[in-house]
Amino acid sequence: MSDAPLGSDRVLARLTQLHPKRIDLSLGRIERLLAALGNPQDRLPPVIHVAGTNGKGSTVATARACLEAAGFRVHVYTSPHLVRFHERIRLAGTLIDEDALLAVLEECERANAGRPITFFEITTAAALLAFARMPADFTLLEVGMGGRLDTTNVVRHPAVVAITPISLDHQAFLGDTIAQIAGEKAGILKAGAPAVIGPQQADAAAVIAMRAAASGAPLYRWQQEWTCTPSPAGMRYEGARWRLDLPLPALPGAHQIANAGTALACLEQLPGVALPAPALVRGLRDIEWPARLQHLTRGPLVASSPPGWEIWLDGGHNPAAGEVLAATASGWRDRPLHLIVGLLNTKDAAGFLAPLAPDTRSLHAVTIPGEENPLPAPAIVAAAQSVGISAAASESIETALRAVVAAEKMPARVLICGSLHLAGVVLAENG
Repeated sequence: MSDAPLGSDRVLARLTQLHPKRIDLSLGRIERLLAALGNPQDRLPPVIHVAGTNGKGSTVATARACLEAAGFRVHVYTSPHLVRFHERIRLAGTLIDEDALLAVLEECERANAGRPITFFEITTAAALLAFARMPADFTLLEVGMGGRLDTTNVVRHPAVVAITPISLDHQAFLGDTIAQIAGEKAGILKAGAPAVIGPQQADAAAVIAMRAAASGAPLYRWQQEWTCTPSPAGMRYEGARWRLDLPLPALPGAHQIANAGTALACLEQLPGVALPAPALVRGLRDIEWPARLQHLTRGPLVASSPPGWEIWLDGGHNPAAGEVLAATASGWRDRPLHLIVGLLNTKDAAGFLAPLAPDTRSLHAVTIPGEENPLPAPAIVAAAQSVGISAAASESIETALRAVVAAEKMPARVLICGSLHLAGVVLAENG
């Protein structure tokens, strides 16, 4: 798509003006709007509903790839987008086109009639409206934030629900402890719908088990009812019905084995669905999910780095994501690692950076351009220095990269990380 404003961009800009004066998690506004639209959420193809702090996007991407490899048509709703809003809504296998997006946004705007509603609520309504009108075999819904009061939790009878690893994030809305946050995430559990649970800390697992018992959701848990472990050929999945030797998922990082296992467990629990092993193999090899440990191979940033250098991009931004990145970085001993970091001002910068400190030679901090609530680069520098990382502020990603290249005497690896908003800037500007 070109950089010229689209009709949908203008509508999206108008929709931001409808935001309530106080942000509160509630289903009242979205339920009112959906009722005015004829309750499209009740007319979706079978839904897999995915919550969690980290890994839910990768889990959705893996499930989509496997279902599509088996010949199924799949609706997908994810957030946030990286470059264009259209990325959030995938209709029966393809990103929603401009005409279709504009039509559902305008319809939702008219039905809402100027009443207060959040941007995520009204755009989710648009996605559900588009899904209800386009034939497909399955719908994959990624929770925006939390679960119990998340806008996507208007689906009353999902086929399967999943909860990926829970950690501290969005504490202002979800609670200050893992147990409180787990209680909010577990709000998507529904009576009779299998609840696929990824790796969890003990206190999260206990809360999820309690909520599952109260809601009548059968539990299907990592390392209990199902396992997915590394094997000489890739990975081995074992569940209630499946015993499969499979290749590693296309997404890099050891943590993606558990995410892939969560996706496979969801697919295994779909009632009456045949998914041949060759389709799962193809799907795992074809997963696409940008800005999750993505190796950049083209664009101005790559062109401006010396031969032998590598540039990687990741949207992780909380302490648990820092630990996941650190697990990968600890295996990157063939060349020095430098970080270029931009964060939102709601994030725990020191908590994110601390796990990366042992393997990081330097950090250059940037203030995310075009972002309403960026953490200023000097604050990132201070956080980095507090955990023992040599750090400096840079005016831009490009100047940060030039500074790294100027200071490093050998081929190095540069990881740009800290925010999906920053990753979107990189992908938009650098390909």
